Amino acid sequence: MLIQKYLLHSAELFPDKDVIIQINKKTSYSDLLHYAKGIARWLNDEQKIVHGDRVAILMDDPSEYVSAYFGILMAGGIVVALNTQTSTRTLKYLFNHCQISVLLTHMKYIKYLQELSNSLPTLTSIAISEIKVAFLPVLPFQCFDFKKIISSAHQNSFDNQPFTGATGSDIAQIIYTSGTTGEPKGVMLSHSNLIANTNSIIQYLSLNLNQRHMVVLPFFYAYGNSILLTHLAIGATLVVHQSLVYPKVLLDMMAKEKVDGFSGVPSTYAILLTNSSIRNYQFPHLKYVTQAGGAMSPKVIQELKTTLPHVDIYIMYGQTEACARLSYLEPKELIRKMGSIGKAIPGVRLRLLDQKANPVKIGEMGEIVAQGENIMAGYWSEPDKTSLVLRKEGLWTGDLAKEDEEGYFYIVGRKNEMIKSGAHRIAPKEIEEITLEHEAVQEAAVFGVDDAILGESIKACIVLKEGFSCTKKEILLHCRKNLPAYKVPHYINFCTQLPKTLSGKVIKNQLKKKSNEMEYC
Repeated sequence: MLIQKYLLHSAELFPDKDVIIQINKKTSYSDLLHYAKGIARWLNDEQKIVHGDRVAILMDDPSEYVSAYFGILMAGGIVVALNTQTSTRTLKYLFNHCQISVLLTHMKYIKYLQELSNSLPTLTSIAISEIKVAFLPVLPFQCFDFKKIISSAHQNSFDNQPFTGATGSDIAQIIYTSGTTGEPKGVMLSHSNLIANTNSIIQYLSLNLNQRHMVVLPFFYAYGNSILLTHLAIGATLVVHQSLVYPKVLLDMMAKEKVDGFSGVPSTYAILLTNSSIRNYQFPHLKYVTQAGGAMSPKVIQELKTTLPHVDIYIMYGQTEACARLSYLEPKELIRKMGSIGKAIPGVRLRLLDQKANPVKIGEMGEIVAQGENIMAGYWSEPDKTSLVLRKEGLWTGDLAKEDEEGYFYIVGRKNEMIKSGAHRIAPKEIEEITLEHEAVQEAAVFGVDDAILGESIKACIVLKEGFSCTKKEILLHCRKNLPAYKVPHYINFCTQLPKTLSGKVIKNQLKKKSNEMEYC
């Protein structure tokens, strides 16, 4: 089976049903299918996209994004969904790394393409939503009107299932996630990977076609992607408002649209509990909420349970490399097993192994190793990095955990130094390398520090070159120019020297112990 069959099947059964509800727009299943077919026709007939070509999405409008997602799959392409909080530097790397040939985007993001116009040799065409020809810069790519494309489906080309000879083992999607080296890695997810994870999540959450799920997470994340696929697979409805800038807008939508499900990362719930009037709302239809994307503190869990006493809370754990999900904690065990990530989801096997791949004893720490049909095919064009995590035992997650006598897992740390800030996984090395590009910086060490809202904030400790002077504002301006906003440090400390081992490695734990002295930027 192929992922695009989810849309085809649900559109056939529920053509007039709303699939996406936004503040000022509703999209039915038949509308969504029509838009996706228009994109598929354009990609195949005009852009000559063939099976396996990479096509990127850089969009923040939910219905346009989902239309592009399924249109690319129908054309036989591989979806490369890009984070809209990006930078020219990041886009240059991603476009060239997987050799993207076509981009579907919005006019607001053209500024990035203008700066990169001579640095993207494989990119040939761009479809632009809300295109303003008068303000369009001169670009070396063909530019098309996205709205015209989605309204131009030729039914005679796609009435019969628009597949291109793909099989379940073919790659459907590449999701980029930062690696420990600081360079983003392209996680290759096959149709079979995504379908296995989708079916498992539908099973343990007991989802059905009557679901109305509130979506605040972006679809380009693995977590958001799993919400998209699970609900389209069953013909459910997504109520979408992917912003927490004004929490009241989100809460009003939840009440008005009578949503019964909600998903978020720890910072989502921290913001709603501390910066909104959620306690003044009644949500009689809300049945469950899910949380993943890093550990949520017991204090926040308790507060959430007190605020939503009649709502089931699912604590979940996973990785992009597993299409999102590896384990979940049943709501009935939330208090008794506080701090646990639960047990493996249906179809997945989790073990704790030591460095020699031997099972550890109950209560001892080991690395989580996962097996299942949802485990990625590998990293795009990175066989060496793939072999480090995909071994005969399964997927080595890099997360260290313990298991109790009843088979519940508890994460105790991370094997690497990845920072989990909000919904983002951030590699310190990338930020360090950017910081070191500043002419005044001699050394830089970046790490995460505890944060009640984000889970972890980013702190940079910097040593300046002798004879140079520099302010925190100058460092921040440099970082903001070269990094997406979510990777810019929250705290900066200037140091005379960094603590190091005899081999010259910075001892970050010593720096973390001094985090009470940090100053917020």
